[in-house]
Amino acid sequence: MPEHAVVSELEWIEARKRFLAKEKEFTRLRDQLNAERRQLPWVRVTKDYVFDGANGRETLADLFERRGQLIVQHFMFDPSWSAGCSHCSFWADGYNGFVVHLAQRNVSFVAVSRAPFEKIRAYQQRMGWNFKWVSSSDNLFNYDYHVSETQEEKAKGQVYYNYDLVKPFGERPGISVFRRTDDGAIYHTYSCYSRGLDMMNAAYHYLDLTPEGRNEQDLPFAQAWVRRHDEYGR
Repeated sequence: MPEHAVVSELEWIEARKRFLAKEKEFTRLRDQLNAERRQLPWVRVTKDYVFDGANGRETLADLFERRGQLIVQHFMFDPSWSAGCSHCSFWADGYNGFVVHLAQRNVSFVAVSRAPFEKIRAYQQRMGWNFKWVSSSDNLFNYDYHVSETQEEKAKGQVYYNYDLVKPFGERPGISVFRRTDDGAIYHTYSCYSRGLDMMNAAYHYLDLTPEGRNEQDLPFAQAWVRRHDEYGR
């Protein structure tokens, strides 16, 4: 017998309905939180960032691709690495399918990494991805949005990440959102990091529905089990 409560179908339905009430409350709170997020103030972007990608040199404005909103996925890929972060790759396996749908709602999507574009292109081909991905190797974009560490920060032993001072770690993940208005001005509207990225991983949320959940509690760290999708079974 499983080490879990086993009941009749009727008892199960009653338990499920009680839990459904909590799920509905959570949904209402999430809708409220999303509305409050949209009311956050904006910061105008004044720097002229230029990125390197499949279309050559592109500015931040170019990345909008004539749309009014832009989501940037800060993908961990240090210039010295031979491949992108395996954990970021776990998230990235879902990007191909939804980008076309975002475009229908006036949203462009792009991944940004510090690695040179030649490395990015090779890794993207290996993974079978086709979402837009550019290099910020020649600008301060990663540093300004707090997903890469300067030498000065490393020397101090403190870096700014997820709106707090933490110990140096290296490249870190994040998401930043931008708005371009009709006059061409660009504004930074939102950024999230760490567990704030959790809701963007569909595989994790499917796991949350199962009896064992993510089953990471006994691992050295969360996601210790994660591999690039072509590395499982090796």
